[in-house]
Amino acid sequence: MDTPFSLGQPNVCAEAPVENCGIVVFGASGDLVQRKLIPALYGLFRRHMLPARFYILGFARSAMTDEMFRERMRTAITEACGEQNADTLNSFLAMCRYVSGDYNELAAYEQLATRCSVCDMDFDSSGNRLFYLALPPELHPVVVERLSEAGMTGEGHDGRPWARVVFEKPFGHDLASAVTLDNRLSRALEPHQIFRMDHYLGKETVQSILMFRFANAIFEPLWNRRYIDHVQITAAESIGVEHRGGYYDHAGCLRDMFQNHMLQMLAITAMEPPTSFQAEQVREERTKLMRSIRPWPVDELGDWIVRGQYAASQDAAISPLPDYRQEAGVAGDSATETYVAARMLIDNWRWQGVPFLLRSGKGLRRKVSEIAVTFKRVPHSMFGMTSKTQMPANVLVLKIQPDEGIDLTIQTKQPGPKSCMSSMALSFKYQEVFGITPPNAYERLLLDCMQGDRTLFWSREGVEVAWQLIDPVLAAWTERPDLCPLFPYPAGSWGPEAADRMLAATGRRWRRPPEMAGTRITD
Repeated sequence: MDTPFSLGQPNVCAEAPVENCGIVVFGASGDLVQRKLIPALYGLFRRHMLPARFYILGFARSAMTDEMFRERMRTAITEACGEQNADTLNSFLAMCRYVSGDYNELAAYEQLATRCSVCDMDFDSSGNRLFYLALPPELHPVVVERLSEAGMTGEGHDGRPWARVVFEKPFGHDLASAVTLDNRLSRALEPHQIFRMDHYLGKETVQSILMFRFANAIFEPLWNRRYIDHVQITAAESIGVEHRGGYYDHAGCLRDMFQNHMLQMLAITAMEPPTSFQAEQVREERTKLMRSIRPWPVDELGDWIVRGQYAASQDAAISPLPDYRQEAGVAGDSATETYVAARMLIDNWRWQGVPFLLRSGKGLRRKVSEIAVTFKRVPHSMFGMTSKTQMPANVLVLKIQPDEGIDLTIQTKQPGPKSCMSSMALSFKYQEVFGITPPNAYERLLLDCMQGDRTLFWSREGVEVAWQLIDPVLAAWTERPDLCPLFPYPAGSWGPEAADRMLAATGRRWRRPPEMAGTRITD
């Protein structure tokens, strides 16, 4: 396919070697493992990016034989990846084992330790172990404490063999619970052993933001309040809560998306350049940026945050979703938000006065995640427009999903009359330029775990700063709901009209590019 971009040979392309190891998966019979984790591990195996010697040992309450576990994983891979080469798939499944037990019982972990030791010898894994906790968050401290009691989290004096533990979000339900969780984890693990996963940070386009900013001299000088008018960050889903109604109704959009994914995307977009591309330096700059975010004024919360809840559309062709309150696991009188739009300001030298406009929700028009940087308009129009507002601003769009790429909208002359001007998008798509779909976010993050690279993972300080921003809003919604009413919006729309009014008060509008204006696209 022809493309306006020329791809040169990479002059910096480094990937640390992956040491032999065992991958122990807790919650191995669950949905997350089958939909995300095992297909990601298989993707790495298929691309020859797993260690030369490894094994996967599943652990869950459900009783299964090794062969039953392998067949379940075969089905999961086939459903997620389509039909696969039989020899490749069989080679991968030959590395899979399974053991069952109770997450609370120390005896189960002693049995697990024995099985790991056998696998270490069978697969020559050097004793290195990665523990992945695909479990409800309330089980995280229990599992870690039992692993420690069973002697499975200790490391040699030189860090060999190593033991690392991966935690899925959420990291607590509020600040107090997050601090309590980290205190318990810290009694059993060293900081370098803890990997707090946010899969948005593993998305290829999110990672590329750092290189886009700091490796290109033409953009970084413009990345500040002098040239940028505002930044919009969108993470929209057309699906509803699906099978997660019970969890979601106790979490809501602010906890589920803003406390982690949205704040992390904002931090990467706005952070200062780290001294080097090393994990601790990058994580420190992300945390420093979040500390610079101005807390929302609670007494004026309705002017800064809009929350909504999806209702059934009057046209099933636009969206077949029912009212949120009719979803399985959701309370009939639920006041949980499925949509949040927020204005945010960053109090530092680079971004003073530049609004960051964030929105996320379920049951929206289509699935799209993007970061749109709108530059200031030209200071004077010399092309016959009656005002500079008639000349559209340049917009840089970092498209995270589903069509990963970068668009830059500029003004150019059309053939014909002397002053015939129009907007044109310079568009770069990963699929077209590289000829491949970007790797799954879980693949990137799992590989980093095995390499011991925590660049794309949350730090304890980052988690706590995020909760410090979110907690006052959650408290205000509970204690003074009148400050920020819950607005209904029809499924298949772009959210409540109140979010449009909030932006209109600042003289801005939510981005409506052509590719977002069509009919609903099923996730």
